[in-house]
Amino acid sequence: MFNFILKRKTVDYAVTLFLLALGIMIIYPFLWMLSVSFERLANVELPFPPRLIPENFSWFNYKLVFENGMLIKAYLNSLTVAVFNVLLSVGAALLAGYAFSRGSFPGKKILFFVVLATMMIPFETRLIPMFTMFNSAGMINSKAPLIFPSILNALGILLAKQYFDRLPEGLRESAKVDGAREFTIFIRIFVPLTGPITATLAILAFQDSWNSFLWPLVVINDQALKTVPLFLSSFSGEDGQRLLGLTMATATMSILPILLVFLFFQKYIIRSVALSGLKGE
Repeated sequence: MFNFILKRKTVDYAVTLFLLALGIMIIYPFLWMLSVSFERLANVELPFPPRLIPENFSWFNYKLVFENGMLIKAYLNSLTVAVFNVLLSVGAALLAGYAFSRGSFPGKKILFFVVLATMMIPFETRLIPMFTMFNSAGMINSKAPLIFPSILNALGILLAKQYFDRLPEGLRESAKVDGAREFTIFIRIFVPLTGPITATLAILAFQDSWNSFLWPLVVINDQALKTVPLFLSSFSGEDGQRLLGLTMATATMSILPILLVFLFFQKYIIRSVALSGLKGE
C-alpha cells in the first residue's frame, strides 16, 4: 500500500513538473516580448542572449508608440468593430441556438446540419465571393465588411444550442401554461440563465474580431480605418526597417485588451462548461 502511494505521488510530481516546464515554454516568448519592449537600445541591436530583465530599462519605446498617434486610432477602430461583432454575433447565436434547441419547424435537423457543415469550409474559399459582394455594395474601406460576416457563427450557434439543451424543459412549459409567448419565454426566462455561455461567446467573438488580419487586409486600404493587427504589420521606422523595440511595445499593447477580457470573464467560461449540474429532461 505504501509503495502504491509512493508511486502515485511520484507520478503526480512528474506530471506537475512536466506541465510546469510546458507552461514556462509557452509563456517565455511573451515575457521576452515584454522585456524587449522596455529595452532602451532594442531598436539599435537585438538583445542577446535573450533575457527577461531589460539591461537598460526605459519607457522610451512606449512613448514613441503613443506619440505616433496611429495606435490610438487603430485601438478605436478595433474596439468599435469588436463591440459590434460581440453584440450582434452573441445575439444571433443565442436566438439561433434557442430555435434549434426548443423550436419545432420543418427541416430543423437538416438546417442544423447545414449550419455545422459551414464550419468545414475554409475562410480562404469564401474570401473572393465576400469581397465581390461587399465591393458591389460599395462597402469596401468601411467598417461594415468587418462586422457583417461575423454575425452568423456556426460554432457559437452550436455552443448555444448545447447550453439550451441542458436547461430544464419545465421552465418553458410552466411559462406556456401562464400564457407566455415563445419570444417572451426566451427573453425573460432563458436569456437570464445564459450568463456563462454568453460570456464564453463574447470572449470568442472579441478574440476573433481583435485578432482578425487577412480579411481586414483585403477590404481596408484607408490608413484611418486600420485595425490593430494591420497597424502592427505595417509598423516600421522612417527608413522602412522594422524596429524591434517599437514593434514589441506595439505588440504588447495589442494583446492587453484580449488578456483583460479573458481574465475578467474566465470564471464564466468555467461555469459554462460545468453548466451548474443542470440537465434537460
